[in-house]
Amino acid sequence: MDKQTKVNDGHRGIRWPTTIWMIVFHLGAVAALFYWSWRGLIVCAVLAWVAQSLGVGMTYHRLLTHRSYKVSKPVEYFLIICATLSFEGGPINWVATHRLHHAHSDEPGGDPHTPVEGRWWSHIGWILTGTAQQHSPEVLERYAPDLMQDRFIVALNRVYFVPLIILAIVLVAVGGWPLLLWGIFLRVTLGLHATWLVNSATHLWGRRRFATNDNSRNSWWVALLTWGEGWHNNHHAYPTSARHGLAWYEIDFNWWGIRVLQLLHLAKGIKLVRLKELPAATDS
Repeated sequence: MDKQTKVNDGHRGIRWPTTIWMIVFHLGAVAALFYWSWRGLIVCAVLAWVAQSLGVGMTYHRLLTHRSYKVSKPVEYFLIICATLSFEGGPINWVATHRLHHAHSDEPGGDPHTPVEGRWWSHIGWILTGTAQQHSPEVLERYAPDLMQDRFIVALNRVYFVPLIILAIVLVAVGGWPLLLWGIFLRVTLGLHATWLVNSATHLWGRRRFATNDNSRNSWWVALLTWGEGWHNNHHAYPTSARHGLAWYEIDFNWWGIRVLQLLHLAKGIKLVRLKELPAATDS
C-alpha cells in the first residue's frame, strides 16, 4: 500500500482543536436536555432531516461520493450547503474519506475508520487521533478529483462551518439559547454519532446478505438512525446504487427522498440494481 493510501500509519496523537470542539458539542447536547421544549424538539428533528438525510445521506454519500444520481448544479450546491449543517466536514474531505473507505475497506492503514483497528477507533478514535478527514492534497486529488475542479465546492470545503454559524445566529435570534442548544449542539452531536455508527456498528454486527471483501453488515437500527444508511452490506455489494434498502422491509428514507426529487424532475440518471445482479449470499 503506497503512502497516498496508507492514511492510518500510526495514530497521530490527540488532535486538540477537533477534540475540544467535540467536548463543547457534547456538553452543549447535555445542556439542551435541561431546556426541554416542543419547539426545540421540532427544530431539532427538522434540521436533523435537512442535515443528515438531505445533506449527508442523499448528497455527500449517494450524490457526490458514488454519483448514484444527477441533479442540476444549483440543486447540488443547495444540497451540499444542507450537508455542511451536519458539521461532518467539507464536501471534498468527506468524499475522499468515504472513497478511501471503499477502496481499502477494512484494510489496516488504508481504511480511515475500520473496526479492525479497534471498535473505539472506528467510532470516534479516528476523529480524535486519526485523520479526522484531514488528508494531504495528494490524497484529495487522487480520491476526489471531480470535486477539486468545482470552484464553489473547493471554496465551501474551506469554510464549510460558515453555514452552521449563520444558522446558529438565526436560532439564537428566533428562540434564544435553548433553541441553539437543541438545533445545533444536540442535533449535531446525535447526527455525528449516528454517522459514526455506520463506520463502527455496521462493520461489527448485523446480517451479511451478500458476499463482499469486507466486514460490512446490514443493521436495521442503524438504518433508522441514519435515514437508510445502515443497509451497509447492500451498499458495499453495489456502491453506486441510489437505493440501499433493497428489500421491501428495508426502510430507506434517503432513497425515498431521491424518488421525491425524481418526481419533481430535479433528479435524473438514477442508478439501481436488481437483487439477481448482486453476489450470492454468505453468512448471517
